[in-house]
Amino acid sequence: MELAMASAIGILTAAGVYLLLRARSFDVILGLTLLSYATNLLIFAGGRLVAGKPPVLRDGVAPDLAHYTDPLPQALVLTAIVIAFAMTAVSIVVAIRSRADNDSDHVDGSRAQREFQRNELRRHQQARGQAPDSRHGEGAGTRDADAQDDDA
Repeated sequence: MELAMASAIGILTAAGVYLLLRARSFDVILGLTLLSYATNLLIFAGGRLVAGKPPVLRDGVAPDLAHYTDPLPQALVLTAIVIAFAMTAVSIVVAIRSRADNDSDHVDGSRAQREFQRNELRRHQQARGQAPDSRHGEGAGTRDADAQDDDA
């Protein structure tokens, strides 16, 4: 039982970290969700895996850990589930808004940011008296960069 639980926690953690490192917002949200599942399983496993024992005291049964399971991990996991659900809902709303504003679901930048950086580079080059670089000229490269973003 412990091997299965440890394997599940490891697989969920590895998949969650992998998805967190992706550049798309849906993948990041899914990675956070998988990490919260792994955390919940870890909390459960920390409370000793016991099957068939109640978490509350009963009449006629000795009040020791041999007859009961610890109720604290169960309460913590229920609380963590509620918090993870709320966090996921907020993250999805933020991702939808970001996609609507930036026309992209990349988490590491947007077209507007790249356009701002191009304009700033052009402004700095003009202030120094240099000719603007052909790659950063007026409207040059925006179509190629946008196509690359759509492909990624």
